[in-house]
Amino acid sequence: MLSRITGLLRDTLFARAFGANDYTDAFNIAFRLPNLLRRLFGEGAFSQAFVPILAEYKTKQGEAATKTLVDHVATTLVWATLVTSIVGIAGAPLILLVIAGGLEGHAFDAGVVMTRLMFPYILCMSFVVLAGAILNAWREFKIPAFTPVLWNLSSIFFSLFLVQYFDVPIYSMAVAVMVGGLLQVGLQIPALKRIGMLPRLSFNPLAGLRDPGVRRILKKMGPAVFAVSAAQISLLINTSIASRLGAGSVSVLQYADRLMEFPTGMLGVALGTILLPSLSKANAEGDTAEYSALLDWGLRLTFLLALPAAVGLAALAQPLIAALFNYGAFSADNVASATAPLMAYAAGLLGIILVKILAPAFYARQDIRTPVRIAVGVLFATQAMNGVFVFLLGMGVAGLALSIGLGACINAAFLYKGLRRRGIYAPYAGWLPFLLKVVVAVAAMGAAAWFAQAQFDWAALRSHPILRLATLVAIIGASAAVYFAVLLALGFRPRHFMRRAK
Repeated sequence: MLSRITGLLRDTLFARAFGANDYTDAFNIAFRLPNLLRRLFGEGAFSQAFVPILAEYKTKQGEAATKTLVDHVATTLVWATLVTSIVGIAGAPLILLVIAGGLEGHAFDAGVVMTRLMFPYILCMSFVVLAGAILNAWREFKIPAFTPVLWNLSSIFFSLFLVQYFDVPIYSMAVAVMVGGLLQVGLQIPALKRIGMLPRLSFNPLAGLRDPGVRRILKKMGPAVFAVSAAQISLLINTSIASRLGAGSVSVLQYADRLMEFPTGMLGVALGTILLPSLSKANAEGDTAEYSALLDWGLRLTFLLALPAAVGLAALAQPLIAALFNYGAFSADNVASATAPLMAYAAGLLGIILVKILAPAFYARQDIRTPVRIAVGVLFATQAMNGVFVFLLGMGVAGLALSIGLGACINAAFLYKGLRRRGIYAPYAGWLPFLLKVVVAVAAMGAAAWFAQAQFDWAALRSHPILRLATLVAIIGASAAVYFAVLLALGFRPRHFMRRAK
């Protein structure tokens, strides 16, 4: 939560300082490149392949063998991302031309500079993701969860105090990204040292490849890279389309995406992070009952919290955009432009979060091929929907967001079907009454939120920012109170959703 709150503050200050224009588009596109590769090398393919094998080593081969594996994996990962960073810096103009042909003139030149400034971020973040995977396997969740706060604080500090010292102000944000990356690396080192798992790197880039464990991880990464690449290719295509929909289009999509990521990070990423090592442990021990029970718990908690989050985002889209971003250079027109894609994202939020719960069920069993096949199909489905929503129906940026959300729902449906067909997951009794009660509570909450927000002119409250923010917080609090009050009246109790890992 602290990470997401500081992230919202970071984005609020960014919007106030820069608004939504071709320069902010250039920054978002330039940052997207190393960020996509971070997801590919780190949070995506690498984590999916590494965590189950790490859990297997820890459970079956002991700490010494696990430490050797960590050393060799770290050496291979750091050298691979270092080479990738060098290639990205050298080829920045060509890369930007391919993925953001809509940028022109000074904005394109700024995008090249910022791409070069931020590409080494992948090197920092790959180490951070490696450290986070190790710490999570040791059930040390606090440090990896807190780490993104440092990047947020770096961006906040630069936007408040250092932006005026740059000839091109937007460059300050690119420098802030790199400073934040270095700070995150620094935070992981003492935590790894404390559990005896601080990697010892080799100057020989091929040293790690001799380890059979590393080769197993690389073999598993092959299909995982393909799966993650499918999602990232879809995102790059969407970026390219958005760059051609007018100045500021990439940025307003990014602002809506940031708000969508708030519940996604707090629910989907958090639950997925906790479930993957627990599922991997259950799989290594052959405990199928615990495996299915963990999934059932994760899915119920997802529906309990993600459904109201989705309805809340849709009902309060305009107040959220206005209260958080409508300052300084971020105009009323920008508010209107960002509201539609946020509502579109809300339609697919449940699917986006469910994917982060269901996919680890395959990764923990070292089955990466199934999510790969599904991801490739979703890539084509998403782009087909782009053709309908963006071009045929003329929905613009909102069409891009809707395609992403509905694509995630399709992905989640096929992942669930695969788990059921293989007998990996058997739902516990009581799902139908559970869902009916949640829907009743969500309907009451949504009606309350929509009625409350309609009583205020959010644009007129721009001159009273504290009052506007306080009003939004009060509406959110009242809506949450309605939701949980209805749940309590229907028999829900917090103890029903508490679970202690074995």
